Amino acid sequence: MSITLDLPQEMEQELAIEASKLKLSLSEYASRLLATRYVPANKLPKTGAELVAYWQKEGVIGSRTDITDSQAYARNLRRQAENRASE
Repeated sequence: MSITLDLPQEMEQELAIEASKLKLSLSEYASRLLATRYVPANKLPKTGAELVAYWQKEGVIGSRTDITDSQAYARNLRRQAENRASE
């Protein structure tokens, strides 16, 4: 199957750079991106447990190894947001 996409030039350049870093053609890189990001509607997570399992499979959970205490990190983010809102 062939699909023609009209991408903004900047996006095309960014994708081409990433493709060259991986020693792939732009077409192959775009195909891999689409293949790894496509989730059929009937396979979307429907429960909290399914969502957590999906995030684990995608590598989201556990991706921030620099955060050792997630609750303290969240409190700090909240504090920063509150201070920013009052400025």
